[in-house]
Amino acid sequence: MTVQVADDGLTARFEAERGRLRAVAYRMLGEPTAAEDAVQEAWLRLSRVDADEVDNLGGWLRTVITRICLDVLRARRARPEDPTEAGQLDEVPGAAAEPAETAVLADSVSRALLIVLDTLEPAERVAFVLHDMFAVPFDQIAPIVSRSPVATKKLASRARHKVRGTTAVPADELARQRRVVAAFLAAARSGDLGGILAVLAPDVVRRSDPAALPPGAAAVVRGAQQVARGTVALAGRSQLAELVLVNGRIGAVVAPGGRLRFALAFRVDGDVITEYEVIADPNRLARLDLAVLP
Repeated sequence: MTVQVADDGLTARFEAERGRLRAVAYRMLGEPTAAEDAVQEAWLRLSRVDADEVDNLGGWLRTVITRICLDVLRARRARPEDPTEAGQLDEVPGAAAEPAETAVLADSVSRALLIVLDTLEPAERVAFVLHDMFAVPFDQIAPIVSRSPVATKKLASRARHKVRGTTAVPADELARQRRVVAAFLAAARSGDLGGILAVLAPDVVRRSDPAALPPGAAAVVRGAQQVARGTVALAGRSQLAELVLVNGRIGAVVAPGGRLRFALAFRVDGDVITEYEVIADPNRLARLDLAVLP
């Protein structure tokens, strides 16, 4: 969206900053639409001040949009979203219909990282995003989060630890399990029944929260054929699945629109999946320890 105002000079200066503002807002909020709304709000705030008195317009706008995003994040914490408002998730949202700029923005950072960032406290997310992703000094971040530079550095360090997580298995074992689950998800995305069966144990068990299932579907499914057929039937969900650590072990998240809807926790024995669980209950999702894979 291009802003239209009488002051073409100010418009041009703002447009020169728009891409950076959008990038900051997207990493803060995790949703392209919310990021665009924050950018527009930053423009409205700029239009209310005397821009000639702003020495560093880029820095001023970055501070403004960060404060806008911080308010949004705090509001989300105060009023968590009802997952049922998102509707059924058996189909992939129409990514092809997205504007080109929105699609590029959505591809600029992994959904897995956005979901992990969403588990951080608002001030932690601000400190981590600004410092670790945009190299903003702590003394510039501190006033935004109402902390001292030292306390702000601790916020970013705590966030960094959460984002990276701690694995519950050795690195070589995690790498092997990652290959198995990645093959499962790849086969699921393409509806490849044979590929799915190739990485499932004959007696594999899938357990699902009721919120993850169509009406009348069984919460527990046993046997490779049954699990594989169910996976193919819900292939749309796997289009959005990304690998993460779930409680220190290999897993995946499904996050349409940047908001966590499902988490999958796998157990892998050798080169096959012996069990996995689909977690959709909001209370259970909130208690998961999610981290990006190393």
